Parts: sequence; C-alpha cells; structure tokens
Amino acid sequence: MGGWRKFDPWPIFFKREWNRNWPFLAGFAVTGTIITKLSLGLTEEQAKDSPFVQRHKRH
Repeated sequence: MGGWRKFDPWPIFFKREWNRNWPFLAGFAVTGTIITKLSLGLTEEQAKDSPFVQRHKRH
C-alpha cells in the first residue's frame, strides 16, 4: 500500500503544464476581469449617457 505514489504523474504533469501555460492563464484572467468591469461599468453608468439609449427611450 502507498507505493503507488511513486508512479503518480499528476503533480509532474500539472507543474509542467503550469510552467508552459501560466502566461496565457494569467492573461486570460486579467482580460476577463477587465471585460467584466468594462461591461458592468458600461451598463450602469454609460447607458444613461449614451445617445443611442436616449434615442430609444423616447419612443
């Protein structure tokens, strides 16, 4: 029992993949955060000021 730990490939696999992919993953997280903040800010603040929205609210 317990000898299987020697043949467990997951920690090695994850470490190798993380070293290769962390710039992509970090960039994806940052981009997602920025897009979320921009779209939330757009709907809350700029929708009131947008001429497009003002034009369509009149009708």
